Amino acid sequence: MNNSFQDAVVTKYNIFNSLFLSLPYRGIFQTGSLLPILTQQSEIGFQEGKSPKEIIELFFSELLETATPKERADLLFAFIQYIERQVVLFDSVEDAAFEQTHDLTGKGSVTYLTERLDNDELKKKLLAKLEDFSVRIVLTAHPTQFYSGKVLGIINDLEDAIKENDFTEVNQLLLQLGKTAFINHEKPTPFDEAVSLCWFLENVYYDAIPSILEKLINGLGMSVHDWPYPNVFRLGFWPGGDRDGNPFVNPEITLKVADRLRETLLRGYYRDIRQLKRRLTFKGVDDAVSLAEKKMNSTIFGPFEEGYENAQELIDELLKAREVLVNKHQGLFVELLDNFILKLNLFGFFFASLDVRQDSRKHGKAWEDILKRLEKKIPLLKYSDYESWDEAKKIDLLLSLNIPLRDEDYEDELTKDILGSIRAIKTIQEKNGEKGAHRYVISNNTSALNVMQVVALAKNLIADEEGKLAVDVVPLFETVDDLANAPGIMRSLYENDYYRNHLTNRENHQTIMVGFSDGTKDGGYLRANWSIYRAKEELTKVSREFGIKVTFFDGRGGPPARGGGNNHNFYSSLGKDIEDKEIQLTVQGQTISSNYGTVTTAMYNLERLFTAGLENHLFKGNREDELTDADKELIEEMAEIAYNSYLDLKNHPKFVKYLDKKTPLRFYGQTNIGSRPTKRGNDDGGLKFEDLRAIPFVGSWAQMKQNVPGFYGFGTAIRELVKENKVEEIKKLYQKSLFFRTLIENSMQSLSKAFFPATKYLREEEDYREFWDKMYEEFLLTRELLLDVSGQKELLDSNNVTKVSIKTRERIVLPLITIQQYALQMLAGDPKDLQVDVETYNQLIIRAMFGIINAARNSA
Repeated sequence: MNNSFQDAVVTKYNIFNSLFLSLPYRGIFQTGSLLPILTQQSEIGFQEGKSPKEIIELFFSELLETATPKERADLLFAFIQYIERQVVLFDSVEDAAFEQTHDLTGKGSVTYLTERLDNDELKKKLLAKLEDFSVRIVLTAHPTQFYSGKVLGIINDLEDAIKENDFTEVNQLLLQLGKTAFINHEKPTPFDEAVSLCWFLENVYYDAIPSILEKLINGLGMSVHDWPYPNVFRLGFWPGGDRDGNPFVNPEITLKVADRLRETLLRGYYRDIRQLKRRLTFKGVDDAVSLAEKKMNSTIFGPFEEGYENAQELIDELLKAREVLVNKHQGLFVELLDNFILKLNLFGFFFASLDVRQDSRKHGKAWEDILKRLEKKIPLLKYSDYESWDEAKKIDLLLSLNIPLRDEDYEDELTKDILGSIRAIKTIQEKNGEKGAHRYVISNNTSALNVMQVVALAKNLIADEEGKLAVDVVPLFETVDDLANAPGIMRSLYENDYYRNHLTNRENHQTIMVGFSDGTKDGGYLRANWSIYRAKEELTKVSREFGIKVTFFDGRGGPPARGGGNNHNFYSSLGKDIEDKEIQLTVQGQTISSNYGTVTTAMYNLERLFTAGLENHLFKGNREDELTDADKELIEEMAEIAYNSYLDLKNHPKFVKYLDKKTPLRFYGQTNIGSRPTKRGNDDGGLKFEDLRAIPFVGSWAQMKQNVPGFYGFGTAIRELVKENKVEEIKKLYQKSLFFRTLIENSMQSLSKAFFPATKYLREEEDYREFWDKMYEEFLLTRELLLDVSGQKELLDSNNVTKVSIKTRERIVLPLITIQQYALQMLAGDPKDLQVDVETYNQLIIRAMFGIINAARNSA
């Protein structure tokens, strides 16, 4: 589809881009006419080995020799603003052309799936699978989205105008875009983040998910009314519940967000009921719909006692009306009623399940507070003794306690927050239903004790009269060591009588979260991905041994370095030794707006996740691409070499210093894109690697156009195996294994967005020459060997749409990269050489970050 992308996107973008020159802003013509020259000079300058400083100074000396330093800085800021809006335009053109550049009914679609069910046996097999299969998308507020809500609204309208080739409307919207601020002057609160994401729930998922189900039901020749599997798609939500490292999330925020989710959904229901009322005007039906309208209004605005307590009440009323509609009015418009009832079954009164998440170390601190208070009442129980016990004895003590846990008994705000967050789960369940909040995620989970600390708290806070807990405790394993230890930890839990009984009450279901972001930060791209794959195999094995249905919840970010890229290929590639009853993953930032930002794109990507989870079960009974023991040994050998190569870089004495002093890492906190601090810990003692959060860590490499976490060590691993005469084995593995192929092609995305000439000037600094060379040599090696293994002439030849999109985007932001690196270079030089004040250079760096990240879409 390369030509169609060129015609429908690139050519169209160039046409609409010309409208910028006609916008009635001061200096816009000069900005628009000079920017292509800076782009060209950047391309030529970097080819000739010039530094960003030399390129910018040459540009001004040739074209604006008499401009004052302030005028020059003002023009650079104008370029940044102009390019930001060019990126928005390209996003909008690309999304508007999505149906032309993607085959919506092709491989991976629901239509393609149902058309292949050419016999009753396959259909029965599918329906049996759907009894306990689902896809859960969990929206997170991780700070990778640089578009404000106002800008997102303009983008949405711009796409519609571009689809219609409405130049007048496009011109007006570009005018609006030019006047609309792209940056937040203050950090958003967790509630602000929740409100922003509720826009996608209300305007995208609310329509996209039912539409997919309707396609599936129709394709199977079934009736929406008789559809028994409403839970095949589910939504999750983290803003307001994720308090890991976010001091601004508290129980009040959690409850407020749950109310907002419910209110957002009920307003959608109310609009749908009003639409039904316009069609269902028949005797015996119209009164029921009018009553539903009145009661839904009360449910939203009050008096609440006159409204609905839960979705089932409304469903029961509508089903009675349906009987009348079918029996007395020939079922006229019954499909409208059935589709609305389908939404009620899908979303209940909660819309998306609000997960609570906290770091395991915080629970340890809370228990220290609780046990030390108990020590004052029971002198025989000494916390110092408890600390010396083994894990099993600690767990036995915690489970034996039946104590009142009251906020007023504790002074520590952390203890109060943890107690309040667990109570909030029960409060939400009482109002929104159990599905409204039923999961507690423990990040940095390193032991069975970490899980049982939460279980013991919940036991004393929210257990019912029979002692049952309506909450699923979800350990999150991220680092290489934690992933390796995860099977043993889960075995300890499964062998614990109390926990095993808890799982029995939860339908023998255990969710385990694995995190790609910190795994990659800890162990590099290849080691992290392979460690997760192997951990899933071992966790599946131990769970099956105990009769537990395990679900893997993948903490994926936008870029390949954080588990992003082509996700559905990963799920399609899972072997029989990895449980695949559910697909669960986080989506965040640009991944939400780019992959799920419109109904069309959301349906496309959700369908492919859904069918990826079914392909293995339905059509690959004797899979030729299944990884053999020899294949696994080969990947393990590569992963270990890559890991050691990455550790060699990570342990380099300049690694942290480079991030701190030479990249925009230190500026992330000033972008005001997220409520969460950009690093853990405090500022005492300088920057520490362990305090770095994965998002600014990966993002800083993306700003530098080096993308180290997305490829580093891969080339070295292949080179070492080539020395062992195993290159043909690797090439065969690439052809055979979708998993390995996806690993390579996602890494190619990171390589495609890298541009080392922009930072080559760092070689002039003796402190960083060897470190820069080390990264660049691995980049060249990895690019060369991935091309050789894949048989491609250029990176991403196998995906021309992605290749052309990346090339176009990278050219649009090349001047931004030049400007940002120029500012970084000036700040690193002699203060006497600064042409403007330090703060101006700081602002140039920060303002350039927005366009660079937005253009990358999945942040490299």
